[in-house]
Amino acid sequence: MDFAVIFFILLVVTWAIKLLDKWVLKPRRVATYGAEHADEYRSKLVEYAVGFFPVILFVFVLRSFVVEPFRIPSGSMLPTLESGDMILVNKFSYGIRLPIINQKIIPLGDPQRGDVVVFKYPVDTKVDYIKRIVGVPGDVIRFENKRLSVNGEQLPLQEVGPYVNPSQQSGSPMRFKEKLGEVEHDILLLPMQGQIRPIVNFPKFDQCTYPSATAVECKVPEGYYFAMGDNRDNSQDSRFWGFVPDKNIVGKAFFIWMNFNEFGRIGSSVN
Repeated sequence: MDFAVIFFILLVVTWAIKLLDKWVLKPRRVATYGAEHADEYRSKLVEYAVGFFPVILFVFVLRSFVVEPFRIPSGSMLPTLESGDMILVNKFSYGIRLPIINQKIIPLGDPQRGDVVVFKYPVDTKVDYIKRIVGVPGDVIRFENKRLSVNGEQLPLQEVGPYVNPSQQSGSPMRFKEKLGEVEHDILLLPMQGQIRPIVNFPKFDQCTYPSATAVECKVPEGYYFAMGDNRDNSQDSRFWGFVPDKNIVGKAFFIWMNFNEFGRIGSSVN
């Protein structure tokens, strides 16, 4: 069950017990034992509910509207994020949303190209995904021979060197700096050997065309985003399952607060 649902249920139950105690149970105790000793005869269940209510309320509000922790389960965002990173996600970067139903009620902004975003997986909204937004509504995205173009402009790449991290990545990927608008970030690409394999898994959207056996071009529809992992050859993303609806957006990743395998990553910002 979703943590938001669990906290909501706990919040409702403890709030109900708190009200029951205030309006029904406590007056009975006062009538029986007197106001001075009424709380001494309060049951443990009521005592725990009343005591934990403000804590549960605080956590629920914090997670729902301010910041929420997530754990990175895979290497699809290498080298930006490693498997095992525990990150914080800003919940109000793109607007205030009602918890549980994730309905936006106060718009404060929209995801921008280059943002690292957590969202509900469009194929199964019970699963959280994290990717980088590379296309916003109206953009034309082209992916050809492992190169990304946005609105007809191929993104510049600068080779950094081999990426060596056996615990996180198999194969021998190369590390590149990619500039997406004003955002410069690192990506991984496996060396190209022989002919570039055709893109055979890309979904057949009405907004997409296939200029060649190794190229796909899509126009991002209104209310949707195109997301990709920084580990380009090891990421299941919009190239495979489609666009990300705005209603699925959870928030913007901004901080690594823990990694039990690599303490040096603690305190790093997510760029």
